[in-house]
Amino acid sequence: MSFLTIIFAALFYAATAILVAGLVNKIIQFAKTPAPLKIPTTPAPTTQSGVALRLFREVAFFESLFKATKWTWIFGYLFHMALFLVLFRHLRYFINPVPAPVDLVQPFGMYGGFAMVAGLFGLWARRFLVDRVRYISAASDHLMLMLLIGIGISGLSMTFFSHTDVTAVKAFFMGMMTFNFSELPSDINLLIHLLLVALLMIIFPYSKLLHAPGIFFSPTRNQVDNPREQRHVADWARKLED
Repeated sequence: MSFLTIIFAALFYAATAILVAGLVNKIIQFAKTPAPLKIPTTPAPTTQSGVALRLFREVAFFESLFKATKWTWIFGYLFHMALFLVLFRHLRYFINPVPAPVDLVQPFGMYGGFAMVAGLFGLWARRFLVDRVRYISAASDHLMLMLLIGIGISGLSMTFFSHTDVTAVKAFFMGMMTFNFSELPSDINLLIHLLLVALLMIIFPYSKLLHAPGIFFSPTRNQVDNPREQRHVADWARKLED
């Protein structure tokens, strides 16, 4: 086994461990954070089933973003849906045999990379062209978008410009899951792509990208609008009353 294969295998083991541990830690932190006030953004649902439906609309359609700013919604929705398609296509590298739905989506996912990058460039342009967004944009916001764009462009380059041995790439990742290691191709575009993906996995639990699970813990979205019918008391306050 080559030194390159050992390094990248160790990198992805470490990145996966950091990603999983970081996500679990943050989700526990979100769950334990008290919500002392009843603050659902109105008009809000008055039943738990209504809250579940509202969260579904937020996750599936970005409802509040659509109401707030249509241009941001267009680029944000384009990026997220294309990302989902691309990730679904990438399942073929981790599953054997490849299920029919994953096999069916391959040609669509291949071009989904272009939509993903286009959405990211639109979101990045917004941070330069919209005054109020430019004012609150930090260096980390720009660097995160650059990282995601780099992942998209390096992935597209392997598909349309400098082809890599995808069979060997699949064997490498399948081997990592069974500890039966296979050699990783040494194509420069592939190595750049994998390095950027590993970096994203490492910083994901500690970045603004954590809004993915965070939406489910937002009191403005997950609370029932019933302050008149039921008194809201945070867990820590309830313990003091007891």
